[in-house]
Amino acid sequence: MLGSTHGTLTTDSRRARVIACGEHPGTAVHGRPAEADDLDVSGRPLAADVPDLDRFFRPESVAVIGASDAEGRPNTGVTRQLVGWAERVGARLHPVHPTRASVFGLPCSPSVADLPEQVDLAVLLVADPLPVIEQLAETKVRFAVVFASGFAETGEEGAAAQDRLAAAVARSGIRLLGPNTNLNAFERFRDDLPGPSIALITQSGHQGRPVFALQELGIRLSHWAPTGNEADLETADFLSYFAERPEVGAIACYVEGLKDGRAFLLAADRAARRGVPVVAVKVGRTETGARTAASHTGKLTGADEVVDAAMRQYGVIRVDGLDELQDTAALLARARPPRADGVVVYSISGGTGAHAADLATAAGLTLPTLSAAKQAELHEWIPAYLNVANPVDNGGHPVGDERGRKIIDAILDDPAVGVLICPITGPFPPLSDRLVQDLVDAAEHTDKLVCVVWGSPVGTEPAYRDVLLGSSRVATFRTLANCVSAVRAHLGHHRFVRDYRSPFDEAPRTQSPSFRKAQLLMRPGQQLSEHAAKQLLRAYGIRVPREQLVTSAAASVRAAGLVGYPVVMKASGGRLAHKTELGLVKVGLTSASQVRDAYRELTDIARYEGVALDGVLVCQMVERGVEMVVGVTHDDLFGPTVTVGLGGVLVEVLRDAAVRVPPFGEDQARDMLAELRGRALLDGVRGRPPADLDALVEVILRVQRMALELGEDLAELDINPLVVLPWGQGAVALDALAVCR
Repeated sequence: MLGSTHGTLTTDSRRARVIACGEHPGTAVHGRPAEADDLDVSGRPLAADVPDLDRFFRPESVAVIGASDAEGRPNTGVTRQLVGWAERVGARLHPVHPTRASVFGLPCSPSVADLPEQVDLAVLLVADPLPVIEQLAETKVRFAVVFASGFAETGEEGAAAQDRLAAAVARSGIRLLGPNTNLNAFERFRDDLPGPSIALITQSGHQGRPVFALQELGIRLSHWAPTGNEADLETADFLSYFAERPEVGAIACYVEGLKDGRAFLLAADRAARRGVPVVAVKVGRTETGARTAASHTGKLTGADEVVDAAMRQYGVIRVDGLDELQDTAALLARARPPRADGVVVYSISGGTGAHAADLATAAGLTLPTLSAAKQAELHEWIPAYLNVANPVDNGGHPVGDERGRKIIDAILDDPAVGVLICPITGPFPPLSDRLVQDLVDAAEHTDKLVCVVWGSPVGTEPAYRDVLLGSSRVATFRTLANCVSAVRAHLGHHRFVRDYRSPFDEAPRTQSPSFRKAQLLMRPGQQLSEHAAKQLLRAYGIRVPREQLVTSAAASVRAAGLVGYPVVMKASGGRLAHKTELGLVKVGLTSASQVRDAYRELTDIARYEGVALDGVLVCQMVERGVEMVVGVTHDDLFGPTVTVGLGGVLVEVLRDAAVRVPPFGEDQARDMLAELRGRALLDGVRGRPPADLDALVEVILRVQRMALELGEDLAELDINPLVVLPWGQGAVALDALAVCR
């Protein structure tokens, strides 16, 4: 039985050794010189500036280049919208047009150079914005919006035009929104609605319309950033800015593609630190992420799965539909922090209650059984033959007295209850009207969340339009599924921010001694042999079996004596990815004659298959444990990623894996294991002992350190199998594959 090469490290001391901090020289971050503390050991930023966008959303002066008031001209409607918006926000608007003296009664400047004052914001309604940007640079304009399309969205030629525009913007110091955007930022926002607001970010203006329409239901919207092609300002910039705004209760996003993965994570981290919920639709779930990888790891997760994992790491709540985006953002913006996680379903029908309970339980919500004392209290007002354990079936909400309100108050008074969900499948006056009024009245006198699902497809009933939508304390939904998913997001968000610790604070900034050892082993553009790959692991303190590389049958017999019988023998070469399929692995050899014969057979197979070998490995045979895979791949958006999953020869069949984007800490490493469908194998099944989870977590963190330090030099790493031995005995990497970039 093998002993750990790491001694008796505790989990905390292991973590301290793996996540070491210091200083590292840097380059540029977001266009400014980077300080040492700005960058992690891989040279990636650990902090990002929050752009000051106050004068973008609330400018004192605005220029509209290409303004028009001529009937039938496309720019006329846009100009009219901007004139009305400028009046509402108190901004001075200056039209710019070479041949007009005035536009909508406002004096018109013939060119940018003739503007009567330095303006905060310029809106470009011209087909070719590049020369105008160069002119604006001389006037010290702070922000510009390019409305025109025909850039990167059209292909290579458009992408080149966008690159030229972005370069001009970078030289000018102007912050640019667009191109290929619209004027959603300058919509009419209602200022008569109370409570925290939703700030909206969309890459497609039309996709934000449902969220914008929430104002008609009494839910406040304060900002809308339509980012378009993101030649300069991007989703991450607005996310960081909105997270700092005191009036913003939640941020809703519609994202088609992220410009900079690290910038997005830093912005999400800022929101998580401040407890501001972020809800996002990210299109692209069906893309599988085209990868051709020699390793198993690269085949376990597609690009969208990496996006999904990265969002979960930083508490971004990903939803699929615009209706979910509406409902979830609205609830998170307005609901108070939960007092408890328990959910009670209250209904006037046993069938409705059972259906709601099924959906809530399937979504992972906790529906506690109410105590005997609480059930007895409810039966004072509800007939004894009805079930009130949870769901609570009232058989028909009382309409002639105060019993209905007493039932609701009694449920909300239970300390185990944090959320009350009441599905009303359709209008049934006066019962439904009285039920709605009692729920609204109860919500005004509790700090717990009251949710009502108004199931009528009509939506014109007074109980819905006047009473439910008139309440700022009741969360109203039109579908039970959206209610359940929003409540799950609400409870999950508050659990997340309560325990959140930013991984950027603990990310390593200096290279470890392991890095210098690893550099000597790297072979640019080559796949390392198993022997070299294991030396790479050993450099980072990851345990491998005793083994020797030999080049003759006689040497293999001597090596087996030194390693200790029984042994495993494997062909070793730089182009070998899957040795088992080729018959290049021999297991359980117990004698010199078996070892000698195995050496000859392995070299004969390699010669027949045309595989070049650097030798044959004679390896210690490790006692059976749980076979896992741990690896590193590169994502085009986020850079190096770390994957863990069930390993062995069926790894690509089982496809049971979890992925994270470095940096991350021990808690996230343990969360990865919790996500695995086969997690029970690590806990011990059918009489087998539990596996050494601490050792597995340590390997994950050491692999992460390797991914960060070797960065672009390590294209792929695949440890499979990593055998996790019984508790306290460690984990051993039996095989490894490494590809150098």
